[in-house]
Amino acid sequence: MTWIDRALLFSPLDYLAILLLLLAWQGIGWRIENPSAQKPSVSMMMDDFRRGWMQEMVTRQPRMFDAQVVAAMRQGSTFFASTTMIAIGGGLALLGNTERLAGVAQDLAIGSAPAMVWEIKILIVVLFLSNAFLKYVWAHRLFGYCAVIMAAVPNDPEDPQAYPRAAQAAEICVTAARSFNRALRVTYFALAAIAWILGPLALILTTLITLGVLYRREFASHSRGILMSMPPNTDT
Repeated sequence: MTWIDRALLFSPLDYLAILLLLLAWQGIGWRIENPSAQKPSVSMMMDDFRRGWMQEMVTRQPRMFDAQVVAAMRQGSTFFASTTMIAIGGGLALLGNTERLAGVAQDLAIGSAPAMVWEIKILIVVLFLSNAFLKYVWAHRLFGYCAVIMAAVPNDPEDPQAYPRAAQAAEICVTAARSFNRALRVTYFALAAIAWILGPLALILTTLITLGVLYRREFASHSRGILMSMPPNTDT
């Protein structure tokens, strides 16, 4: 079977649905990380709070609370990385058993299609999950870097290295959180991509729903209103 034959296995609506999925994923990510000054996203506001946190840490003794917060963030990234790995394993297992999936589709009156069609649909989900897994792992590692830099911050606030090192820890923490948030968004769209098994219209619907959920949580949620009510203190 040539590449043209494989391409003809999918309808124009299928290609439109996949294009919408990719554009929505990249578009909402760019909007969240590059918001307007008048309407910042929750993620960007939390970055300011992280910077303020590291400045407060300089004068906090002991720093057990700060260590516990970083440990909790590392545990979160570890949990999602492990869960994503299990999901990837499940997807790879399905790739080797598409006949059963095709049988389920026929039972649900979804329609029949060659095994390659089901494999490609599952592969898209696996690729999204693989992308998320790599980002979760990188976030976990960066949170570890952050913990080490925090431990290197001098206890004396008058030390000339105290606030510069705290600022370094803050930026590493911001980068780690950004990687974690990107992984979460990929995971959301991986779940949306599962709907492609039901057809392109289902994929379009779940993509739009996912896009709406992400936009609301970042720009129109109650938690955002709380964060907007009092800006973080980032003064040294």
